[in-house]
Amino acid sequence: MLGRITQVSISSGGVPKLPVPEVFVSVDGLTGDWQKNRKYHGGPDRAVCLFSAEVIAALAAEGHPIFPGSTGENLTVSGLPWSTLQVGTRLLIGSSLLLEVTSYATPCQTISGSFSDGKFGRISSKRYPQQSRLYARVLKAGAVRAGDSVSILPSDS
Repeated sequence: MLGRITQVSISSGGVPKLPVPEVFVSVDGLTGDWQKNRKYHGGPDRAVCLFSAEVIAALAAEGHPIFPGSTGENLTVSGLPWSTLQVGTRLLIGSSLLLEVTSYATPCQTISGSFSDGKFGRISSKRYPQQSRLYARVLKAGAVRAGDSVSILPSDS
């Protein structure tokens, strides 16, 4: 299954994360990206936050003022069967960046502006596991840019 990176986003802390043309991704995350609350965001097991372009579009169609980067994701991905991604899934981005999904990203009040009436629980993995953001660790560092391919690797790789 082949997807694409539709947007790469970073911020110096907080949301929205804003698009950049290209960035290097290491075990520490995206160069130039920072999280205000490092207790719950960032670190090696939460180095990259991923979200589905299709889920964002569906939420916007429900009337939520959401857009790529508004919920703090670093990589907005299109074309993957989002509901099949789970902890342990490995993703090859472009020719070198290798990520492994580590957990769901728990939504918090910081992203309430992306949801009608501030109801940020709309992307809670407990209530909507197929429409939640994902955290990933970096297994192999590399650059990423919009348009890069995203491949789901076999579980034995």
